[in-house]
Amino acid sequence: MSDGTHTTFCRICESLCGLQVTVEDNKVIAVHPDKEHVATAGFSCPKGLKQAHLYDSPDRLEYPMKRTGTKWERVSWEQALTEIGQKVKQLRGDHGPDSLAMYVGTAAGFGVLHPVFAQGFMTALGSKSMYASATQDCSNKFAVAREVYGFPFTQPFPDLDHTRCLIIVGANPVISKWSFLQVPNPGRTLQHLRERGGKLIVIDPRKTETAKLADQHLFIRPNTDPFFYLSFLNELERQGGIQRERAASMAEGIDEVLSLARAWPASRTESVTQIPAATLVDLVTTFRTSDGAALYSSTGVNMGTNGSLGFWLQECINVLSGNLDRRGGTLVGRGVIDFPAFGKRTGVLMRDDVSRVGRFSSVNDAFPGGVLADEILTPGDKQVRALFVTGGNPLITMANSGRLKKAFEELELLVTLDLFRNETGSVANYVLPCTSPLERPDLPFIFPLMLGLQKKPYLQATRAVVEPRGEVRDEATIYLQLCKAAGLGLFGSTVAQKVLEGMLAVHTRLQPKGKQPSLPQEALLSFLLRLTGQPGFEHLLEHSPHGWLREAHQADDFVQDRVLTGTKKVQLAPAKFLEQAKKLDADFERERVDQHRLKLIGRRAVQTHNSWTHNIPEFVHEQTNYLYMHPDDAQHAGLVDGALADVTSDTATVRVPIRLHAELMPGTVALPHGWGHQHASGLSVASKTRGVNVNLLAADGPDRLEKVSGMAHLTGFNVEVKPAAGPQDPTSWSGLPVSLSLRSGERAG
Repeated sequence: MSDGTHTTFCRICESLCGLQVTVEDNKVIAVHPDKEHVATAGFSCPKGLKQAHLYDSPDRLEYPMKRTGTKWERVSWEQALTEIGQKVKQLRGDHGPDSLAMYVGTAAGFGVLHPVFAQGFMTALGSKSMYASATQDCSNKFAVAREVYGFPFTQPFPDLDHTRCLIIVGANPVISKWSFLQVPNPGRTLQHLRERGGKLIVIDPRKTETAKLADQHLFIRPNTDPFFYLSFLNELERQGGIQRERAASMAEGIDEVLSLARAWPASRTESVTQIPAATLVDLVTTFRTSDGAALYSSTGVNMGTNGSLGFWLQECINVLSGNLDRRGGTLVGRGVIDFPAFGKRTGVLMRDDVSRVGRFSSVNDAFPGGVLADEILTPGDKQVRALFVTGGNPLITMANSGRLKKAFEELELLVTLDLFRNETGSVANYVLPCTSPLERPDLPFIFPLMLGLQKKPYLQATRAVVEPRGEVRDEATIYLQLCKAAGLGLFGSTVAQKVLEGMLAVHTRLQPKGKQPSLPQEALLSFLLRLTGQPGFEHLLEHSPHGWLREAHQADDFVQDRVLTGTKKVQLAPAKFLEQAKKLDADFERERVDQHRLKLIGRRAVQTHNSWTHNIPEFVHEQTNYLYMHPDDAQHAGLVDGALADVTSDTATVRVPIRLHAELMPGTVALPHGWGHQHASGLSVASKTRGVNVNLLAADGPDRLEKVSGMAHLTGFNVEVKPAAGPQDPTSWSGLPVSLSLRSGERAG
């Protein structure tokens, strides 16, 4: 790559902010927002602007590594691929294809070729043992969309430029950005909403950064969202706010869902949600009388005990209030291709099989991560014996990760594809080094490309801005080579395998001597674009370097011909949801009994991105996460600001310092996720931090997962908080969990 300033875009979250990257001697020396970008217009977050510090870390993997016992050694690509391929052949022959599994993390979704070729490898294996990070934070939305709209990726979003009332439940887009929607500069977007007269209301157990921008913030007791939605729908009908004629023209099941809600007036639910009935009545009045309104939620709802029921009820409200597919309500975007129609026609992301353990339905062709440990540890046919981890770090992100680590240590083969040897990589047999986002060409990832999940639809192309370092290779090339080493055809096709191997050979010969083998990624991306009738890769680079605007979203554009259910109508009362709702009375009673116990929620900071950025020294100056606690709760527990506390759930106890936080709802404590890197042997900065992994406190296993989506309960669960047993000197604190009780009765440190 040439020195100078290059136009590109960020690929660490949905925002995909436009960037200007200055390079000297193949090193990034500056990253600035792209002021000319057609959508992000000069906005970027601190993480995006400092990402080069992460990629330039001395800990960055540059060569394949193999672990023997506790020792790591550098090996050649030929040795790594050959040995992995031989083991894959042996396991597949001895135990069948489903004994080989894959875990796909969030990072895989922010490029185009990586997830496509990863799936191509699993198809080549003939394995259905796919697990994904979505079952930590969003599978409920996919499970609901499949039943309600006919396809999992049909995800309506608020028409932010026109809505007159936006109610955000359990989301903090100012810090976390929007989920399932690309919204540049979310804080400014919400300010614009209010400046043009729209009403912004946030419902959250913490007065978040987003709540501070709102017209109104309401506290809600964690894990009670479904009861809030039921009472909202109940009150909407009582006030005459059901737009029955419009709803009937697009949906079925109206009477069934309204009948369910009639048992849940606000006067009943206020004791557990702690939203006064009179306040909820006023909230519904504001929503009902607004000329265009939308309810939106994210992880605070998703990761609760009844995340699927909560999201389902939200979508029912948006439909029954007349706001689905309406200007100012919720819209359904269009990608450059009609991917939902393609998926419905071909069966992509529509598998109907169930997991071996727990009998959970696959969601987006993946099984719940919360049963992965059981699938490894439970003998029998299709027992998982090998695992490929791509773009993720499940030993930080998944529930009961202490138990999961024990399971990983039982695998016959564990391979990670990553930029670093993180917690998961530290127990792997092989780690394969991959290119960073700045070292590869790309298009916006699958959500905008195929689904149009953008506030302002556009396309953009980018070349790599720096040359790959060391012997790193892109994931598409790695999966093609793994197929060859295992004697398989990518996508289950020997023809595709041979064609792509030929392309790899030709492209590699054309590269300067010493460069790593690589597929012609720009050519593949251009082929994908032209296949969909779009300008080619080179055309986008030459004529639209700052993005090429597409047609704006339209109202009344979805329900006419894009609902993919059997009857072509939105299904408001799927049988599986009505069946699951039968447990709500028991859940309500449990919440009523537990109303004086502490509930734990998560929290994000603008400087951190999941677990990715804790190896950047500037982002970990405090060296730990904190348990945020309301002053009244701390006083009751005998704790003061800065004191160490032991936080106990039914799976573990972790030790962490207290930070008083008056903007939390009393009875709620918050512990940021993504910390706890002490066992990451390849992260020299992060491993010296003292934070704890909040997911040690969450439960896994088939009896602890949400039945509809298979999601683990990662927020809003009960904990006990007490002064730390033993010395209170924070300087001597290791930050390691004090104890970890596993299902087997074993203990892990």
